[in-house]
Amino acid sequence: MRFAYADPPYPGQARKHYGPDAREVNLPLLIAHLGEFDGWALSTSSVALRDVLPLCPPESRLGAWVKPFAIYKPGVNPGYCWEPVIFRPLPRKRTRQEATVRDFVSANVTLRRGVSGAKPVGFCEWLFELAGMTSDDELVDLFPGSGAVSRAWDAWRSQLRMDQPA
Repeated sequence: MRFAYADPPYPGQARKHYGPDAREVNLPLLIAHLGEFDGWALSTSSVALRDVLPLCPPESRLGAWVKPFAIYKPGVNPGYCWEPVIFRPLPRKRTRQEATVRDFVSANVTLRRGVSGAKPVGFCEWLFELAGMTSDDELVDLFPGSGAVSRAWDAWRSQLRMDQPA
């Protein structure tokens, strides 16, 4: 099955992070494109959630990336210490023997990755479990940025294959 992950510049942030010529992402078009996959996830900001969530199909679910260590900015209170993840898991029946995946993850932010918002390995592994992915699935990272999500997928997928009985 094919699972898409979209981590675009959050609404209103494109120029701030990518320069004066950067354009905002067309969210209705992006969300329609996500519907072409068997499952998907979309990261956004807590501020943009009220505008993004109504664009998503009704069966969408909401998860949270909680950041125990986040960069605090002077004059910004309360701090931005969590990010919403809107998702539709792969249509795969889970067994009673599988551990229940929580709809949130606690993972520290990454620093000095060269791209604003690069996701940590702990977030990525949670995302793959949340989606119900197996080593036979395909991950399509629609906004690869630093490449961290694809690298984490390759490592996670390899570990799954090593853990499978011969």
